[in-house]
Amino acid sequence: MERTKYKIAVLIVIFFSSLAVKSNFKADIYKSYIYGDMKKWKQIIDKMEKDKIPVTPQSAQSAFIMELLNYQYGYIAWCLGTDREDEAEAYLDLAEENVEIVEERKFNLSMVNGYKAAFYGYRIGLNNFKAPFYGKKSFKCAEDAINLNKNNPFGYIQYANIQFYMPSTFGGSKTEAINYYKKAETLMEQNKQEILNDWNYINLLATIANSYVEINQLEKAKLYYEKILKVEPQCQWVKNTLYPQLLKKLKE
Repeated sequence: MERTKYKIAVLIVIFFSSLAVKSNFKADIYKSYIYGDMKKWKQIIDKMEKDKIPVTPQSAQSAFIMELLNYQYGYIAWCLGTDREDEAEAYLDLAEENVEIVEERKFNLSMVNGYKAAFYGYRIGLNNFKAPFYGKKSFKCAEDAINLNKNNPFGYIQYANIQFYMPSTFGGSKTEAINYYKKAETLMEQNKQEILNDWNYINLLATIANSYVEINQLEKAKLYYEKILKVEPQCQWVKNTLYPQLLKKLKE
């Protein structure tokens, strides 16, 4: 009996120790984002995928998978943006499997639909000919993400992405997209603790800034780049590339 109690106590310690380690993933991913260390980012998601073992209660594993999905979502976007289509597809396959797991468990369905919307968009990025098929699915999932939780900024980000990249002839609008991005910004900033060291928040601000550049509202873009550097002065992508490029444009 005592031996059994000892084993249970050890398992509890191991479980909570593992949770403490997992909580560091957010900080590590943030550093990877800030310094552009995608090799480290890849190592983290590979480790998380490997460690994705069933635990009790089931909700603990579902939360772990949901966190993993966020990092896979970011890494796939980077792969697509750097012409690593094969790698993007491989990680997209894994991410879609993870979405199926949490969707079957009905775990945070607003976020599930947000990721499904994003992943359909990634499928279009891999094959533009599938846009008519995946585009409708992506739009529906983004709408569902918002309807399921009107306070979920991720749903508005996905809806904004669709508006931004959809041709105007099909109803897309970059200006309307910025409104939805800014709605997501407002929602995120209502929880100051949550956005602390969160790559999603910095990335959203960068997305808004880049969107203003796209519609040639450079002064507004400048304000957002400056906001990023105030929040995170070490953001290399903005500090060394995007902000200097914008200042150069403003001088021309």
